[in-house]
Amino acid sequence: MPQNPGSHPAGISVTIIALNEAANLPRCLASVQGLADEVLVADTGSADETVAIAQAHGAKVLSLPWQGYAATKNTLNTHAQYAYILSLDADEALSPALLEALQALKPHLAGQAVSFPRLTSWCGHWVRHCGWYPDVKVRLFPQDAARWEGAYVHETLQCIHGTRVQHLPHDLLHYSIDSIARHLETVRTYSALQARELAARRKKGLRLKAWVSPSWRFFQMFVLKGGFRDGHAGFVICKLSALAVFLKYTQAIELIRNERAHT
Repeated sequence: MPQNPGSHPAGISVTIIALNEAANLPRCLASVQGLADEVLVADTGSADETVAIAQAHGAKVLSLPWQGYAATKNTLNTHAQYAYILSLDADEALSPALLEALQALKPHLAGQAVSFPRLTSWCGHWVRHCGWYPDVKVRLFPQDAARWEGAYVHETLQCIHGTRVQHLPHDLLHYSIDSIARHLETVRTYSALQARELAARRKKGLRLKAWVSPSWRFFQMFVLKGGFRDGHAGFVICKLSALAVFLKYTQAIELIRNERAHT
């Protein structure tokens, strides 16, 4: 059995936050069979069959208010029974090779965290360039040695100093975007969150960045990071990423202007 790094019994708790994830959740839950000692799903107000699907797969469902990505994940982690947490998003799944590697590593964790690359599917195309891969993530960690940080978006896992991280070369599969319409929806959502963060921090030079940064982002992703090697998919991804940068800065400018107008 894994060594227990803290006060929790040895084992792995899989944690997932979900909102209307009926289409993705079965794949995610099936991928951790044979590894998880428990599965916790935090439902933040789904109107579809998310809760029923989670329960049918034997997961424990907690109804939690949405507090932002980092805070919601941290709250969910406090309900985990076991010493190690494997944190997944509902649109992610362990590849068979990663599952096998984690099963082999499980008895030898000894207080370490584990990272692995994440491979993203965009409209059925596995994206290996554009800066999207290998997209290394630390997702398996001792419960008492890490927490999520980030106020708005792009939460990051912070491990306490001295926690060793072992890397596995097998892919976490990310079924992120299934249509251009869905990608545009994601662009709108995340650019708005990033704009709020920029406005709260009162970042300087936003107007210049709104002009320059989108073009630089496209060049960086399409040319320097090899997005052209992903063909048409790479071109569209890079263009939409440039749009996201433009919206982030222009919306931040608008938020600051509106706030000043009301003070």
